[in-house]
Amino acid sequence: MIIRNHFNISLFIALLVHVAGVIGIAFFNRSFFVAMTPVNLLLMFILLGWNEISIGKQWLMFLTVAFFTGFVTEIIGVNTSWLFGHYAYGSLLGPKLLGVPFLIGINWFCIVYCSLQLVLNWIPALKTQWMGASLFAAFFATLFDWMMEPVAMVLGYWQWENGVIPLYNYVCWFFISLLLSMIYFRISLFQKNAFAIPLLVIQFLFFLVLRILIG
Repeated sequence: MIIRNHFNISLFIALLVHVAGVIGIAFFNRSFFVAMTPVNLLLMFILLGWNEISIGKQWLMFLTVAFFTGFVTEIIGVNTSWLFGHYAYGSLLGPKLLGVPFLIGINWFCIVYCSLQLVLNWIPALKTQWMGASLFAAFFATLFDWMMEPVAMVLGYWQWENGVIPLYNYVCWFFISLLLSMIYFRISLFQKNAFAIPLLVIQFLFFLVLRILIG
């Protein structure tokens, strides 16, 4: 009952925040609503954790691995262009280390974790097929990035050289997401989070609508 209440409250907050964000960015004060992005990302992360049945060692381990893997690969990408391509972050996502906002590590965790939840709950048979599940999760994580990228550029979260998003970015996204998904199965974290799939869908629709309106 407590988890159900958590879910209902979280779903209401997520819908309210993202609908308000779309309307505010597209039709009212774009700079104000875009500046609230760090608050939004942190809030969604907190709600995701709030909807865990229990936050144990395995969940914290995957959070740590996903955060640092995503953060370090982005540092390599920003400073060398060996990963993702030629790009740079703006100031909108908060404090940075070596050119990468700390929130990016949280973002990597949320996207990959929610993609894994999507696969394991929509296709339960894949729970015993770790490679197939990892491939599907990596695909969904990469699809999410594909939807997000043009909007992120327009809003000033980051910029690509010459304004062109390279195919190499998505290749890196796929293989890094695949690696994290395989680690997830190695950790054997199969606890269901009821909020993860709705959050992924809401955020995907958020970027889809903005891509239509301003992209």
